[in-house]
Amino acid sequence: MPKTFFVTGTDTDAGKTFVTCAMLASANQQGLKTLALKPVAAGSENTPDGPRNDDALNLMSAMNVDLGYSQVNPVLFEPPIAPHIAAQEEGRRVTVDRLTGFCRGALMTRHDLSFIEGAGGWRVPLNDREMLADLAKNMNVPVILVVGMKLGCISHSLLTVESILQSGCQLAGWVANQVDPEMSRFEENVETLKAMIPSPCLGVVPWMDDSQKNNAASCLDLSPLLS
Repeated sequence: MPKTFFVTGTDTDAGKTFVTCAMLASANQQGLKTLALKPVAAGSENTPDGPRNDDALNLMSAMNVDLGYSQVNPVLFEPPIAPHIAAQEEGRRVTVDRLTGFCRGALMTRHDLSFIEGAGGWRVPLNDREMLADLAKNMNVPVILVVGMKLGCISHSLLTVESILQSGCQLAGWVANQVDPEMSRFEENVETLKAMIPSPCLGVVPWMDDSQKNNAASCLDLSPLLS
């Protein structure tokens, strides 16, 4: 049976897409059929093929199952702002049921491992009643937390973990992703989180410049997800 996970972050700059692409690369190296979805994205650029979001395009480049752009990213807003505000400004309404339908349709494509990447952090509104986190709950998929390692990340991480668990979702694992190259006591912060987050650490990704980012997959261990 294929395995699907919802990827969230401690905030909007935690590196969800970077880590998701690294997880896809790691799974690809193991011979798995992989795909990833970005159900809601805010921030687009015009291309010859129409408006496109960089995160969604990066996911498409990293996965090895062929899906059309509209399947990977069915809801796209032009301005890089909170999705519910963008929807209000465009007179659109995005609901969890609608996103669930999009995701389930795309996930019918034959695959072994898939990721559904959220937008921003865990508690991101979709409308006046629903959060994007409700999509993970509605689909009953485990959550992977990407921790943006910087000053303050311990509190952000533990609050997010608490909210994930209180929602009734399973926390399948987490990844420490160093977003501040000058973070003081990086290793000590990682060890604190390992001791306090009640799920396996899937990897520790040190800060990397663009020339190093292809090495991120080697920092990950997906075995807790695949067992």
